[in-house]
Amino acid sequence: MLSIWYIFLIIPIGIFYIFLSYLFSIDWKNSYQEVHSKYPHFSETQSLQFVIANIKINDLIFRLRILNPNASGDTIILLHGFPQTSISWEPVFDSFKNSDYRVIAYDQRGYSPLARPKSTSEYTTKFLIDDLLGVADALGAKKFHLIGHDWGAAIGWSTVMSTPERILSWTALSIPHPLAFFNAVRTNKTQRKKSRYILFLQIPWIPEFLLLSHRSFFLKKWIIKVMPTHHQKEYLSLYSEFGAMNSVLKYYRALGKSEKFDYQAEIGVPTLFVWGNKDPAVSRYAVETQKKFIRGDFEEIELDAGHWLLETQAEKIIKPIKNHIEKSSSLLNP
Repeated sequence: MLSIWYIFLIIPIGIFYIFLSYLFSIDWKNSYQEVHSKYPHFSETQSLQFVIANIKINDLIFRLRILNPNASGDTIILLHGFPQTSISWEPVFDSFKNSDYRVIAYDQRGYSPLARPKSTSEYTTKFLIDDLLGVADALGAKKFHLIGHDWGAAIGWSTVMSTPERILSWTALSIPHPLAFFNAVRTNKTQRKKSRYILFLQIPWIPEFLLLSHRSFFLKKWIIKVMPTHHQKEYLSLYSEFGAMNSVLKYYRALGKSEKFDYQAEIGVPTLFVWGNKDPAVSRYAVETQKKFIRGDFEEIELDAGHWLLETQAEKIIKPIKNHIEKSSSLLNP
């Protein structure tokens, strides 16, 4: 009898502790947003080789990093995933420093402090594609090379399927073709098991409290511990703002709710796919079955690695990425 009363006592105390520690983990001054609101508009920074600036797309303001803004070569756009920001693409920026490519990475909606719509419906695939194309249009990139990791890969695949005429080449890191992936979720036991975390992240508010409570202990312990210290610092600063994690998790909560848009499932754009065979979120079945959706030039690289390729396998993925882009550029511009 005492044990039952103990359980009824300890559970509310635990919940109260998590909620209280969550409140103490929040930066109520919104320091991250204040700093980022002071970045100049990208048009004011054209004379620098590398800049961090803001760009307004419709009613949202995105933070972006640009390397070689005045380069005469092709444009490369980089799409980050969860829980990262554009800083995760540092290895790629470094590799293109002495090139004539213009390289752009922006913090996507929810991650950019001034681009956080309230409604979950505004985080569906159609909005995310429109953000990408809006950034490209604002920077005068009618066509561009596209690279995405994690959620960035998911958005990239959808962009390639819906507007292939704008993509010079496509590189997907970790996440395979979405139709192959979601078919695997439905039919493959291993992929269903690996995708259980999505169901957890779709629960309202509880994931936010758990990940950010006790000064973001679980976020640090479970997710970002393999990332460079200065990257971790940025992510912790971002998520310390009230509403930031909630906005970002709306990507998961908006799954399956996107308005219909025209697309072709078959990919004809030159495609490079790089994945780690120890990725806790992706099964081999999902990777192997994506090949039926590929019609154009395709290369797959399998690494003995996990999910965080930019942070743990940069030396192995940079050269293939550069070769893929340069090969595609040479074919288009002989």
